[in-house]
Amino acid sequence: MEKLAIFGGKPARDKAISYGRQCIEQDDIEAVVDTLKSDYLTCGPKINELENKLCEVTGAKYAVAVSSGTAALHIAAMAAGFGEGDEVIVSSITFAASSNCVLYCGAKPVFADIRHDTYNIEPASIRSLITPKTKGVIAVDFTGQAVESDEIRAICREYGLIFIEDAAHAIGTKYRGQPVGSIADMTCFSFHPVKTVTAGEGGAVTTNDEKTYRRLLRLRSHGITRHQDEMVHPSDAGWYNEQVELGYNYRMTDIQAALLISQLGKLDRFSGRRHQIVQMYDEAFSNIPEIIVQKEIPESDTTRHLYILCLNTERLSCDRRQFFDAMTAENVCPQVHYLPVYMHSYYEKLGYVKGSCPNAEKYYNESMSLPLYYSMTDKDVEDVICAVKKVVDYYKIKD
Repeated sequence: MEKLAIFGGKPARDKAISYGRQCIEQDDIEAVVDTLKSDYLTCGPKINELENKLCEVTGAKYAVAVSSGTAALHIAAMAAGFGEGDEVIVSSITFAASSNCVLYCGAKPVFADIRHDTYNIEPASIRSLITPKTKGVIAVDFTGQAVESDEIRAICREYGLIFIEDAAHAIGTKYRGQPVGSIADMTCFSFHPVKTVTAGEGGAVTTNDEKTYRRLLRLRSHGITRHQDEMVHPSDAGWYNEQVELGYNYRMTDIQAALLISQLGKLDRFSGRRHQIVQMYDEAFSNIPEIIVQKEIPESDTTRHLYILCLNTERLSCDRRQFFDAMTAENVCPQVHYLPVYMHSYYEKLGYVKGSCPNAEKYYNESMSLPLYYSMTDKDVEDVICAVKKVVDYYKIKD
């Protein structure tokens, strides 16, 4: 066989391909330009329009647009009432923001293990970690696949816990035919450029509870309200507003909202293409014993944000680092999502230790994310498949 590029051969493709990127089209640009020419650049009509669109897409009664997915998680954790002395159970395989939001509130994250085959939070692990201090669960729809919401909701009802769904990866996903965003007590979204749709930066929280919604609105904007029934010293003066609690400036601009409204109009198209790419990958990799593809539960109709491969290290003569470097040398640039949160050095300083979530740690040592985004051509997908097969063939242990 031809040598790997890392050892001097010709790479699988001439130009490097990254694991993710945005798709910005002319109508997106025009939507932003129109807003730039309008009277409002922030706190204007595009925010209400976006929030209505998010309710339409998710089926939620209420949506609150914010400046980032992290901001969404923070105000959701605050609205849940997490605070000193509380424990909140969080997925172990996720971006750090999913648990940092618990720390922001003074509460303690407790990390649940993942299922070995879906890589989503394991409901049995959630149940095993509940104590009298437990106040909520933050479950992450990792890669875009919905968590096992029925089981998690049942656990939360049994113990009186708040269920926050971190759907940063999952806009467009459905669980038992119901859109993600209308299932949990609160659902948080991210609109970073590598996600299925983007606002540049941005996020949102959806909920079906009006009281929660009104508090989220306050927390987004300094804790200030114009509603008399929320004020300590109510006034009907047109100019009057009152800060009733400590909030933040987590507002999204109308410029970002205009871009996201345009992008949401393409969600079905973007989702459909991601489905096609995932199917091409699955067909290519499912019968290669040296690699393992992510299992999907039948309840989840997934818009996939990430495509994960795990290495069957018993059948390969390399570790994940060697495989990763060989792929990069083939001009296919993978990524790893994620280091178990409690293994970050900051969390080590807080007293968290390795070994608490064995499935998560095994997953981390064997996993990598392949390129997946709307504008990938079939040739791009074929190049990625070629690179994977080439590296596998080089490193597989011969029988």
